[in-house]
Amino acid sequence: MDWMKILSAIGIIAMMVIIWPSVKHATRNSPKGSAQDWMAFIKPMLLVVGFIILLIMLVR
Repeated sequence: MDWMKILSAIGIIAMMVIIWPSVKHATRNSPKGSAQDWMAFIKPMLLVVGFIILLIMLVR
């Protein structure tokens, strides 16, 4: 393991330690999604997945 990989690992660990309090605060104080919010997310995602499947089937 060369010194660049070691410094990168130390940098990643340092960023995780620095960011952790903000992530903890954001998860505790974030708004909760309702069923209507989740459906508004799921419908477009299903359309995208369906479109991708259609494109794959057209290429075959």
